Amino acid sequence: MKPPIVLLLSCLPYLSACGENTVPALQGYVEGEYVRLAAPFAGTLQNLVVQRGAQVRQGDPVFTLEQQNEAAARQGAEDRLHASEAQLADLKTGKRPQELQVIRAQLAQAKAAAQLSTTELQRAERLVKGKFVASDQLDAARANDKLNQAKVTELQAQLQVAELAARPDALKVAEANVAAAHAALDQADWQLSQKSVAATRNGLINDTYYQPGEWIPAGSPVISILPPENRKVRFFVPEPQLGSLQTGQTVQVSCDGCGDAMLMHISYISPQAEYTPPVIYSKDSRAKLVVMVEAIPGVADAAKLKVGQPVDVKL
Repeated sequence: MKPPIVLLLSCLPYLSACGENTVPALQGYVEGEYVRLAAPFAGTLQNLVVQRGAQVRQGDPVFTLEQQNEAAARQGAEDRLHASEAQLADLKTGKRPQELQVIRAQLAQAKAAAQLSTTELQRAERLVKGKFVASDQLDAARANDKLNQAKVTELQAQLQVAELAARPDALKVAEANVAAAHAALDQADWQLSQKSVAATRNGLINDTYYQPGEWIPAGSPVISILPPENRKVRFFVPEPQLGSLQTGQTVQVSCDGCGDAMLMHISYISPQAEYTPPVIYSKDSRAKLVVMVEAIPGVADAAKLKVGQPVDVKL
């Protein structure tokens, strides 16, 4: 028979094991939501500014497609705008100065002729009154004076019209043409700007899908960015434990090389159960239903995580 003290010492390892937390950790992995950048128009990739693994900030240029066609279209839109603006200005200012000078000269001649005919009419009236000439000469002088006075009135009206702007309807049409030309230029500017793409978020260049010189279809992603806040932990909870979970709940996440366990908050609980995914290598639970759960790390902890990295999660 062993002494009591020997029996007590031999049981210490088992007592220590019984005092440890035996709650098994849930298996999961790090998932990333990527921001994929593309141009809305097709074209040849002219310049790829960034490389995989580089960090970019929002607004940094990342790639450029060839843009000769869009640049030519913009130049054409700008020229049409200048033409429509010149046409509108011409309609607002009336006739040219040279044309106005011609009308003024004709008016001066008409006034001189009218003054002369008025003098001749007065002389004819005196001669007829003194019975030195026949009355038919007076009638001719009156007709000539009326004709010259009418010519003066006509040229005065022509000068007033020539100094006026175009008719309101014509001005409205010209103004509408200017507005349409402005809109066409704005559209051409936008199309040209879409050939040069900048980063929309801060983050890591995860991958580049084309090389300079390759043809890029419209809307096809050229690069993908992983913002630090887009990392999350995805793990799977056995269906019987689902009732104890709720969004906002805190969980502990640990991984190799990550240091101390990280606290994260559950952001999503799948509404559907599924079979254990193949990435979870557990023969005992492979046939059981699990529920996918996602948890979001803090900004500092997110930098420690790598996409695809396995993690252990404790509720």
